[in-house]
Amino acid sequence: MDPLVRKARDFATQMHRRIDHRRKYSNQPYEAHLKAVAQTVATVSDDPETLAAAWLHDVVEDTETTLEEIRKEFGDGVAGLVDELTDVSRPGDGNRALRKAIDREHTGRASPRAKTVKLADLLDNCRDIRRGDPRFAQVFVRETQALLPRLREGDERLYARLEREIETSQRTLGMPEAAPVSPVQGSVRRERECAQRDTVNLFVDSVRALDLAAPLPWFDVDRDAISAARDAAGAGAEVIGLTERGLPCGYAIRDELDRGRCGDRLRPFLPQQTLPRDAALRDVVHVLNRHESCFVSLLGQVGGVIQRAHLNGPFVRMWLFGLVTLLEMRIVDQIRAGWPNETWRAQVPPGRLQKAEALAAERARRGQPADLLDCLQFADKGRLLFTDPLRREALGFKSVGAAEQAVKDVESLRNNLAHGQDIVTGDWVVIARLTRNLEEILENFPTNGQAPATRSNPA
Repeated sequence: MDPLVRKARDFATQMHRRIDHRRKYSNQPYEAHLKAVAQTVATVSDDPETLAAAWLHDVVEDTETTLEEIRKEFGDGVAGLVDELTDVSRPGDGNRALRKAIDREHTGRASPRAKTVKLADLLDNCRDIRRGDPRFAQVFVRETQALLPRLREGDERLYARLEREIETSQRTLGMPEAAPVSPVQGSVRRERECAQRDTVNLFVDSVRALDLAAPLPWFDVDRDAISAARDAAGAGAEVIGLTERGLPCGYAIRDELDRGRCGDRLRPFLPQQTLPRDAALRDVVHVLNRHESCFVSLLGQVGGVIQRAHLNGPFVRMWLFGLVTLLEMRIVDQIRAGWPNETWRAQVPPGRLQKAEALAAERARRGQPADLLDCLQFADKGRLLFTDPLRREALGFKSVGAAEQAVKDVESLRNNLAHGQDIVTGDWVVIARLTRNLEEILENFPTNGQAPATRSNPA
């Protein structure tokens, strides 16, 4: 195996294992998918960069790894391919259909090498989803068919295989001949009360990029790098802006300013790294899940920078705590509707129930009576709710174990928020997932007590 490919395989495997990332339907370690994609690409190409990208194609979207790290480890060629294979739509861009339309445009501009990897990725996903979730597979197959014309520059043999896979899926699933998915036709949302929608939207958009941004100090490209690094350190800035003839032209990382001119370390402001001042927090997290820095534009010009460490600040902590609290309230609503008159007691382990009863008794003694269900721990409520397979599967959890792990992750985040602990280092993956799936999470816990009707956690 080529050294670059071996390094990519080992790196991707480690990053996905670090978060215990698994295939949704088979529960296999995620490297099974990466291996399948890489092996498929290897049947049509022996280019080391393309094969490395096949192993790394999901690492930026699904793990803590940024594109900058990929560039440092594997060079511009591989990083460019991974960038082309990483979706660019943001949660704030709209519903799934609108986001998929944006991502189709991005994929359509990709290089033939990246499209070859994408074809292999879709082949494996199409088979996996068809077997594991026939209902959602119909959505996925239609989306794949809509994307297919944009992939003609990829390997023609894989293109033909994906055409056949789509046809096989349509027959197997009993689908009518699928038309391309348009942003309008593909948009299906349940009716919700106007007041609830307005409240959710107000909460979702309550923290903006400008609330988090730190001022970006500016230096001329001809400034001595070491002295600029010293001044940046004095200002507590890890990133500096660079100007040429008084006009912004890019940025540099302070730790890289170890010799020569500042301009020798210049990096461009990428459009996918830059947000307007009023961008929502979920879009900031989306950028930081892919890049080390998110830049904020003021009046059309970059003026501030956000890094992951900034998310430890009070605005984000209050927002996340509110999100977890809202999620817990929705879980309680669902339990009360699904197990009325405290019939849920039989589903809770005796030891956990005794702890809740003791807490309720202590609150009553203090003149603070509380409903017994409210005295259950967050993890107990989550486990209880997900004993119902309909509710569990509606959120995309294939097994009780997967659902329980997600509940544990959210509880860990809440505990760290409550105790003022660092939430970026250990909880970044769950923060990224919560913000990415925010609207779906809220939609799937309606306040009317009805079980979710559709699956909203796509592959």
